[in-house]
Amino acid sequence: MDLADGLLDHPYDVYRRLRDTAPVHRIAGPDGSPAWLVTRYDDVREALADPRLSLDKRHAAPGSYRGLALPPALDANLLNMDPPDHTRIRRLVGRAFTPRRVEQLRTPIRRTADRLLDALGPHGTADLIASYAAPLPITVICDLLGVPDEHRRDFREWTDALVAPDPARPQAAKEAVVAMLGFFTRLLADKRTEPADDLLCDLIAVRDTDGDRLSEDELMSLAFLILFAGYENTVQFIGNAVLALLDHPEQLAALRADPSRIPFAVEEFARYDGPALLAIRRFPTEDVTIGGVTVPAGDTVLLSLSAADRDPARFPDPDRLDLGRDASGHLALGHGIHYCLGAPLARAETEIALAALLERFPELALADGDLRWRRSLRARGLLALPVTYSEKISCNSPGGR
Repeated sequence: MDLADGLLDHPYDVYRRLRDTAPVHRIAGPDGSPAWLVTRYDDVREALADPRLSLDKRHAAPGSYRGLALPPALDANLLNMDPPDHTRIRRLVGRAFTPRRVEQLRTPIRRTADRLLDALGPHGTADLIASYAAPLPITVICDLLGVPDEHRRDFREWTDALVAPDPARPQAAKEAVVAMLGFFTRLLADKRTEPADDLLCDLIAVRDTDGDRLSEDELMSLAFLILFAGYENTVQFIGNAVLALLDHPEQLAALRADPSRIPFAVEEFARYDGPALLAIRRFPTEDVTIGGVTVPAGDTVLLSLSAADRDPARFPDPDRLDLGRDASGHLALGHGIHYCLGAPLARAETEIALAALLERFPELALADGDLRWRRSLRARGLLALPVTYSEKISCNSPGGR
């Protein structure tokens, strides 16, 4: 099976057929290399926490799908590491993303959301991805790291080129990697010259004080991963949640009536249409059995988070959005030691983005036109989300006054 065959346009239909057919499938990965695809909830959850499934590319057999190709200075990140290196690096940065630390960020996140909504004006038509869902997380994560304003648009363009390469521009992804490498090299040099009170300077201080705790490549790779993942996943999280609400007006009305349900709703949005179709690829360090299938050591294993979260064996009537559902245990943000480091921040940003948007615009609807999804197996998100909006409810609107 070709993994891209139908999956980009109708992922949940494809995953339903695969789940019903068998728990594990031999497929062609995104680059055509062979891989194993796991789709059922129990198998995916167990595999996510299995220490025999390594993220380290050194365990990949020749010819296996290895994922995104990056230079060493960007590749020495948590998505390619196992313990003890993974434990060491995660411990260094984990305190910046604890629930307590994220709570302190809620006020500045809300200020950013309100400012972006102010720029839209009281009514009109807008692309909510370009005007809201994308600039909110890039602002938050860049403020946290200490990335200057003038570089933020560039980083969004580089990230887009990596996540969803344009077939008409085959060199764009390589050019983006070169540009990012140069950007982070200059940024670290500038931070060393003029230290500030930000996360990146804290990490530089660790590196320069005790090089045994953090190498230079690890420092640069960590900065890249925090910025890349902190932006990319949350854009999809927010955009997909807004679309889910607009596609389900009865759920939207219920959430407007009781905004205190937003934190619970965010978990259902993640389960229903999360920001990633697949977890990062893994390589068995020995032959492993998944769903009754023996996967040889070194082969590539792809774990479908979105297929698992639509598994009826775990979530009854899984294709229905139900904001009253107990969606705890969903795998949209991972599971085990590689659980998303920035999950508390992504949740907070999505909660605040939705609360601010629904509060500001009592009238919000999809604008005319077909929705287009990013042509990517790495990220599940829209290219654009055109909407109409108004701060006032018109007399002709359902429930208007």
